[in-house]
Amino acid sequence: MPFLALACAIPLGLLAQALAFRALRRAALARGNGIWPQALEMLRGPGRMATLLLALELAMTAWPLPEAARPTADKAAILGLIALLAWLALALGGVLGLWVQHAYDLNAQDNLHARRMLTKARLFRRLFTVLVAVLALSAGLMVFEATRGVGASLLASAGIAGAVAGLSAQRLLGAVISGVQIAITQPIRLDDVVVVEGEWGRIEEIGITYVVVRIWDQRRLVLPTTYFLERPIQNWTRSSSELLGTVFVHVDHRAPVSAIRRELERICSQEAGGLWDGRVCGLQVTQAGPATLELRALVSAADASTCWDLRCLVRERLTDFLRESLPEALPRTRLARAEGPQGTNAKEDHAFTIR
Repeated sequence: MPFLALACAIPLGLLAQALAFRALRRAALARGNGIWPQALEMLRGPGRMATLLLALELAMTAWPLPEAARPTADKAAILGLIALLAWLALALGGVLGLWVQHAYDLNAQDNLHARRMLTKARLFRRLFTVLVAVLALSAGLMVFEATRGVGASLLASAGIAGAVAGLSAQRLLGAVISGVQIAITQPIRLDDVVVVEGEWGRIEEIGITYVVVRIWDQRRLVLPTTYFLERPIQNWTRSSSELLGTVFVHVDHRAPVSAIRRELERICSQEAGGLWDGRVCGLQVTQAGPATLELRALVSAADASTCWDLRCLVRERLTDFLRESLPEALPRTRLARAEGPQGTNAKEDHAFTIR
């Protein structure tokens, strides 16, 4: 009779759970909010397990098992409850992370606050997952007499574990602590533009022990978290995504700098379109060498990718302008030779253009 009750209770419980979740899913879709259907999918597994355990408990209450089978059934029920609580905690953590992801949009123009919150959420979710797994494993081991000491030691012997970790896993422990420090202090965040190891890229993933940088040519650079706390890096979006870009042009000393400056202003205002954000557009002589003048064009853009495109555009247009409108401003190399009538030391300078 008990086994017949179990055979009837389990399908009925799972059917009731499926119907309830279907109704909740329809209600969530009717609201038009994309987060609730995904949250329900995350909670579907723990819901099924909770329904199964409830059906088993009701069946065993109505039709008790034989005395010989009760200890095993009780331990199985406790293990199931521990697994359910751990699964439910992880699912709720996933729902919270999903809510943070929907609340803060990385695609926004000014996504500094969003990147800060998402970095914290992802790192703390990973730490929470590890903590739940350790607690669930310890509680499961304490159910059985033979492994109760192991479970208690896993929970209580932090000093011994710390000593062992200090001897055998110093690098791993240091990486984990660095991950926590990055989550709190945030020297880097998700989607930050950084220059590391001479490579320009964006922070794609921040784990507990490693960071993945997506290089501009779609390569991935994987670095330990300790790298970002022990070595200097360039973070172009630490406080804002706005950047200043420079373009250097070398011209002859006879070049009309004011005309080139006006051309730069025309390029920014008329040809750059949405690349130039309207903040900075200037041209200065930064160096006067023996052969050429060094001109620095300084322009501003909303973010790193836009700034790169704007710099390329300014460099191309200024080069075209010099070649087509001011060919005399192109760099030249001058040579001097001494010539004169016989018996005189007169000298005459001649300019040559080397192409």
